[in-house]
Amino acid sequence: MLTLLRAWRERGWTPIDAPAYAQAWQEYGGSVATHPVVVERLAALAEIPVRYLGWFAGTRVLAAIPCWGPHLALSKAVLKRRGPRGRFDLGNAEVILPIAAETTVPVRHRMRYVSDLNAARISTLQPQREGLALARAPEDYSKKFRYNQRRELRLFLEAGGSVRPMLDFSPREQASIYADLFARRWGFAARGAQYLSEVFDLLRDFMTGSLLLRNDRPIAIQILYRVEAPEWISLEYINGGVDPQSGDLSPGSVLSFVNTQAAWQDARALGKPLRYSFGRADREYKDRWCHRVPVHQI
Repeated sequence: MLTLLRAWRERGWTPIDAPAYAQAWQEYGGSVATHPVVVERLAALAEIPVRYLGWFAGTRVLAAIPCWGPHLALSKAVLKRRGPRGRFDLGNAEVILPIAAETTVPVRHRMRYVSDLNAARISTLQPQREGLALARAPEDYSKKFRYNQRRELRLFLEAGGSVRPMLDFSPREQASIYADLFARRWGFAARGAQYLSEVFDLLRDFMTGSLLLRNDRPIAIQILYRVEAPEWISLEYINGGVDPQSGDLSPGSVLSFVNTQAAWQDARALGKPLRYSFGRADREYKDRWCHRVPVHQI
């Protein structure tokens, strides 16, 4: 029965190897959640092998998918069922599959938060009720909002605050800071706390952004991963933590301002659109920073 179901699900698709998938991603683009190195490294951490499929026209791959059984690779549902759910956290990441322009393919593997960029390229998508929150461009904020953010940053710096790149810190240091500030903010442990140092080491090539310190003590951190596709930049804000005792300085807001401004500057220097995702559009603060975009599911 399982063989028949897989044959139905994969009809029209052909198994390919990891290098062929990586080549498709580099040619057609994708997101953090589908980047070949991210998929390979996190799947190895979860100890779940990846099956890669390609859609061919002659000898050319026009579309590709990394799979865990009937699900997209790195699926939360698979992690939950097979045990190691807490080993890593990609939040509700935007899914962009590598598919050639002007190509439409049927995809039957289960996935959510599929980008609107894939809407015309996948024939089997259905609307998803939840949307994603993508960061607005700097000029899309009101003058008052931008003034307030610059003022908050100035007051933070005048109060002994400093901004340091995440990569100034080792994976072990990042893990310790994040675990501490997450627990302070939310009152419970971050998902996969015991694996954080290993995950941050595995994904260090993609980590970006800064953290905030006050008198050399960390008070705000955001976990951001960035990949560069041929036609856009994909950046995922996974989660963060702040010290509630520093609330008078609005460290979460200051760090969002610092990180989004830097990301837009980087993308525009490269001449590429930025898809800076705050994940599911489910919080009021995200509406201040983002606009809501539709997503799809299978």
